[in-house]
Amino acid sequence: MIDGLVRNGEMNPALELFREMQRLDVRPNEFTIVCVLSACSRLGALELGRWVHSYMGRYRIELNHFVGGALINMYSRCGDIDKAWRVFEEMKERNAITYNSMIMGFALHGKSSEAIELFRGMTKQGLTPTSVTFVGVLTACSHGGLADLGFEIFHSMARDYGIEPQIEHYGCMVDLLGRLGRLEEAYHFIRTMKLAPDHVMLGALLSACKIHGNLELGEEIAQSLVNCGNEDSGTYVLLSNAYSSSGKWKEAAQVRAKMKGEGIEKEPGCTSIEVNNEIHEFILGDLRHSQKEEIYKKLEQLNQILRLEGSCNRSCAT
Repeated sequence: MIDGLVRNGEMNPALELFREMQRLDVRPNEFTIVCVLSACSRLGALELGRWVHSYMGRYRIELNHFVGGALINMYSRCGDIDKAWRVFEEMKERNAITYNSMIMGFALHGKSSEAIELFRGMTKQGLTPTSVTFVGVLTACSHGGLADLGFEIFHSMARDYGIEPQIEHYGCMVDLLGRLGRLEEAYHFIRTMKLAPDHVMLGALLSACKIHGNLELGEEIAQSLVNCGNEDSGTYVLLSNAYSSSGKWKEAAQVRAKMKGEGIEKEPGCTSIEVNNEIHEFILGDLRHSQKEEIYKKLEQLNQILRLEGSCNRSCAT
């Protein structure tokens, strides 16, 4: 049941069910722990994840490949990459899944050299990298701006390991070129791929066009998304922002108007916070939280403080 809730994005009910297990003194097994750690990872609930880690000792849950990978993933995604590395080092045996978790953790934290070194160490150990391994190491190359090494590893997939690149691997290469501002090269790479690009890849390049000020290519990519029926609110928002950044206010307003006319709404912002091992989630405009009155009262107090600070600063400046 916990696994089913996690797979369907119901993290808080999954954690509540885990708490019920504790109240009823139902002994967890390693599968329980992995499911709960997955929920913590997706919620960013570091403190709860740490508690689950210590809880493992009480029931002597072994730090095997299965549990170790889940712990590494949880610590990495919750921001404690040092602890993730300590878990990796503590493991007596490691397999490709364990290495994949750690490589991706390093990549997401911008530790590109560590991720690449671990990838090389993995192959020296005689472990065969998987498709997921290459997503991690190519992500590391992207975050580190390592274009030459990225292409070398990308081409080695089929040549040395018999793994045909999938859409996520192509996406890493497009992201790498986009981050470096090599936008035309990235667009040519997309058009010569063996696979059809998805909206995530094109959206990433559209975002890069905004950052690097290539409005002409951005318009072309946005049109490609619209023609393929893959546009979403993000496509319109990115294009509108690109126009605004270039001072084309009329065009930006037209994009927003088209978005409104077609009934496409921007997805509301969402955030969460962990307090006393409980996750509180907030969505823009959502008034369902049980403490909404106290929350908005505190926000108004903060707004008043900010306004007073602003008035004070203006007075001091004059």
